[in-house]
Amino acid sequence: MTNEQHESRFDLPRKQWIKAIFWSVIYILFIAWVGNYWWLVGLPVVFDAFITRYIPWTWWKESKNKTFLAIMGWVDAIVFALVAVYFINTYLFQNYQIPTSSLEKTLLVGDFLFVSKASYGPRVPNTPLSFPLVQHTFPIINTKSYIEKPHWDYKRLKGFDTIERNDIVVFNFPTGDTVPVNVQNPDYYISCYMEGLSQLRYANPDKTFTADECMAAGREVVKSNKQKYGELVYRPVDRRENYVKRCVGIPGDRIEIKNNQMYINGTKQEEIPGIQFNYFVQTDGTPLNKVMDDLEINMEDRMMIDNMQYAEGIKSLGFDPQYPLYHFPMTKEVYNAISKTPGVLKIKIEESEVSDVFPIGDTKNWSRDNFGLIYIPKKGEILKLNAYNLPIYERIIRVYENNTLEVKNGKFYINGKETTGYKFKMDYYWMMGDNRHNSADSRYWGFVPEDHIVGRPVLVWLSLNKDKGWLDGKIRFNRFFKNAEK
Repeated sequence: MTNEQHESRFDLPRKQWIKAIFWSVIYILFIAWVGNYWWLVGLPVVFDAFITRYIPWTWWKESKNKTFLAIMGWVDAIVFALVAVYFINTYLFQNYQIPTSSLEKTLLVGDFLFVSKASYGPRVPNTPLSFPLVQHTFPIINTKSYIEKPHWDYKRLKGFDTIERNDIVVFNFPTGDTVPVNVQNPDYYISCYMEGLSQLRYANPDKTFTADECMAAGREVVKSNKQKYGELVYRPVDRRENYVKRCVGIPGDRIEIKNNQMYINGTKQEEIPGIQFNYFVQTDGTPLNKVMDDLEINMEDRMMIDNMQYAEGIKSLGFDPQYPLYHFPMTKEVYNAISKTPGVLKIKIEESEVSDVFPIGDTKNWSRDNFGLIYIPKKGEILKLNAYNLPIYERIIRVYENNTLEVKNGKFYINGKETTGYKFKMDYYWMMGDNRHNSADSRYWGFVPEDHIVGRPVLVWLSLNKDKGWLDGKIRFNRFFKNAEK
């Protein structure tokens, strides 16, 4: 290279130098934020793209073929857009659509949200080689949208805020690590337990079985029954399904639910306007469909009980099977409106029996509506282990914090060493839906580890009512730019 050619590379307009300095500073600040200074080796590449241009970044522009130029122009724009979207989606914000009614009436099915990842600090991705805008599987072709290696350990960058009690939070589904592709709800662990329990009870109807026995038997059923469950796939933390719930318990809290009333550290949970519960509503024959439409009760949550088929069950609930009986969720405001509706005879809240809630297969006589007392782990706190609390925290110790755990003759061994306590490595959260009787939440699958936290919903940018047509109110204009944090 001649001196003239070398000098010409640096003899550029001031605007080009300003661009080079601007993007170099942005790149350095990004590296400082991420904290991985190996990325500094890419700084000469940024400089070359603007100034020295030893690498022929725009080699295709020298072609005289107009078709080739047009195609490469599109390719260049698409590649730039994908790279930009990848970094924006990973470190700043992403779009999320509400798929279920678990947060009604706070967030509705069909709401599209901007989720801020910078609020709580974005995570460095576990699987950095992934296709943007696709969580884990390409649609139609049904192949993974990410490459498992390299796999980076959990690290969270500094954010603007921390999770506070009653924040609405987007997170990766904690028990979504192992997934039967044909049956994803209920999750793999609940499916294993229920299959195992059914199989063992069929063979030995008079015997009582432990949760471990049910899980062991059920795993074999789920694994072998590919026609029903399909292939089993493993997903790293950042590739698990995104869920959105309200954080009702933060690290160090003790929570309890008594007759649908939540208590946090012994005090009643502050009133949340969107909270609703399922009720039975009987009328004298007056239809409620128009009233439910006006009150925007989700179609999926409505039910009309078959009086002929369930006559005895209706009587046991204290209702008359001669009259229509409805079942749907209501907030306080909706309850007041329904109770004043002409033709309504009686309203009764749906009660739950002792059921298979978290921890799976345990015998604490907890239910959806009466749950706990339970402690939410805080990083650095030490838990004294015993037979009562082991089922509650076993998954944390084994899976989320990657330890071996054995119980021998009533003694606990973690990573091969006998111990009486366990020190938590991460913070944990308790997530619940506002639609309390129609929400698959922490009451069924337990704690959400800090490394599963995705971000905070900021606003609703679009809202589509799936129960309406395009010319019949499908677009909810009144929800555009609604604050999604409350």
